[in-house]
Amino acid sequence: MAVAEAPAAARADPLGLEIADVVSQLRRAMRRAARAAGRDGTLPGGLSVAQLELLSCLADNPGARPGQLARLLRLAPSSVATLVYGLRRAGLVSRTGGQLDRRTASLLLTPEGTAMVGRWQQVNEHILQAAITSLGPASRGALAAALPGLRELTGAVDALADEPSGEPETPGA
Repeated sequence: MAVAEAPAAARADPLGLEIADVVSQLRRAMRRAARAAGRDGTLPGGLSVAQLELLSCLADNPGARPGQLARLLRLAPSSVATLVYGLRRAGLVSRTGGQLDRRTASLLLTPEGTAMVGRWQQVNEHILQAAITSLGPASRGALAAALPGLRELTGAVDALADEPSGEPETPGA
């Protein structure tokens, strides 16, 4: 995936680089911790992190079509098709519509799929709770104070991902 070049003002701000670095490290650490948890059978259903993330995305977007999931997850449509096929075989996702035109099919979590998302959320919560309890009070307080900004940042990043060109809109354009 090509990343659009940032405006000069954004490139000059080292905060963006630092946040990108920390977020990347946190994502890798969460995936590693989830995989490590899965070694002892605690990763829900023996599924891969990619499958669990697709289920979570579908929980947030019930009735999404495979192409929509591919865009939301920034995955190749063929990768999503492979993931969905395995999840359907496992009874975690159901497909509706699209009898004559497969492109119109929408996907829903089955009750088992919904339960699997809940278990995945518990794994992530457990990982973070264990890590947070190892932090000192000042770091825990800083994380709590940063939550509103992180939520706003998440919305802004999602908005960038949703823009048709993949490039940020220029104010006043």
